[in-house]
Amino acid sequence: MDNYFQLKENGTTRSREILAGVTTFFAMSYILFVNPSVLSQTGMPSQAVFLATIVASAIGTAFMGLFANVPYALAPGMGLNAFFTYTVCFALGFKWQEALALVFICGLINITITVTKVRKMIITAIPEALQHAMGAGIGVFVAYIGLKNANILQFTSDAGSIASINGQPFSATASHFKGGITSVVSNGGIVPALVNFTQPGALLALIGLFLAIILVVKKVPGAIILTIVITTIIGIPMGVTNLHLASTNSLGNAFGQLGTTFGAAFGNPGMLSLFNSSSRLPLVLMTIFAFSFSDTFDTLGTFIGTGRRTGIFSDKDMSEMQNGKGFSSKMDKALFADSIATSIGAIFGTSNTTTYVESSAGIGAGGRTGLTSVTVAILFVVSAILAPVISIVPTQAIAPALILVGIEMLGSFKNIDWTDITAAIPAFMASIFMGLCYNISYGIAAAFIAFCLIKLITGKAKDVHPILWIVTILFIANFVVLAII
Repeated sequence: MDNYFQLKENGTTRSREILAGVTTFFAMSYILFVNPSVLSQTGMPSQAVFLATIVASAIGTAFMGLFANVPYALAPGMGLNAFFTYTVCFALGFKWQEALALVFICGLINITITVTKVRKMIITAIPEALQHAMGAGIGVFVAYIGLKNANILQFTSDAGSIASINGQPFSATASHFKGGITSVVSNGGIVPALVNFTQPGALLALIGLFLAIILVVKKVPGAIILTIVITTIIGIPMGVTNLHLASTNSLGNAFGQLGTTFGAAFGNPGMLSLFNSSSRLPLVLMTIFAFSFSDTFDTLGTFIGTGRRTGIFSDKDMSEMQNGKGFSSKMDKALFADSIATSIGAIFGTSNTTTYVESSAGIGAGGRTGLTSVTVAILFVVSAILAPVISIVPTQAIAPALILVGIEMLGSFKNIDWTDITAAIPAFMASIFMGLCYNISYGIAAAFIAFCLIKLITGKAKDVHPILWIVTILFIANFVVLAII
């Protein structure tokens, strides 16, 4: 095992990698419960989605660890599952079987652009300063996830700021909503603030954050996983850690319903009905484009942002990626592992499977090799049986770990020349904007657009790599597509 994962060469140990895997798993385990909740609104059986989430995550993550030997975990992406439900199914009227077919095609596109080195070409075209900014942006994003999960922040929105409820335009006179309220969208009038710290959840997160700071500063081995465990225990007398073992997500129920979603992407409705109307073809193609573009750049942002900062993707590895053939570098292999996971997930019955930014929690805990990923994959398999036990870990126990990891990643800011406004603007878009808009690919898009615009108005358009021009134009086209659909 030590030789296969090259633990010594990567300066790590078996125990450290396993602890890192446990940390990553608990940081992203919420997807086991959130994904079925989101996708089941389309009519998909909740238990089938639960098991499909486990299968897609376990297979994708195991392949990432065994093939690429890097510490990244995969699962159906948050944001992409919301797009699947609220935009593709609710707003555009696709049946959930057809939406799975769209996801499967998106996976095939991701495999194609990876094998043909398109994704690799995009990475090499990104200026180094922007890569550092993306790394810092991932830090902002991860820390913000932690603050949000800690329930330390609250957001106030008056009626005039509410844009839509359940995907429909909001009317102040509406008092009843069919099926209850499932989503609320507010515009810029929403105001963030600190919560009242009399709330047990916020207090527990604060205790966990102080504990994490102490353990990390004192360099205690396994500081992050210790924080999660101790904070979970402290949460028991505070009433935050719920020891009630719910049986909702049982393995028997899940297998019983999986037959409904497994292979549904290829039936009718599904792939067979997706292209039976020429009038709907432009909408189908635009939706596939939107799925694929977001999926691709979420992954690239995570790899670049965390890989450069931690040395997982070293300068030597990046050089091999640029100059080597086939899958000669860890980055090549990681991109391929990520690309196949989406199609696998669609076959079993879930939305786009992508590399999780929460992998940074395990990386922050010392994970450097694929053993971390394999550990996560094993825990996903185990979770099929122990889901009720896993669910007792409150998000407030995980939040401090994400905040600390995010802080450590902000070190990439030092590699940016903030005194040069032409460099600072794209860097801001790729870092701060990424976190605030809660979307990796949108932050990258804003950075690319700003970078190209500045080079154009300063007469240095030739300094921009042709690939970057193409990607920037596609980003603009993507925003147009999202506006249309």
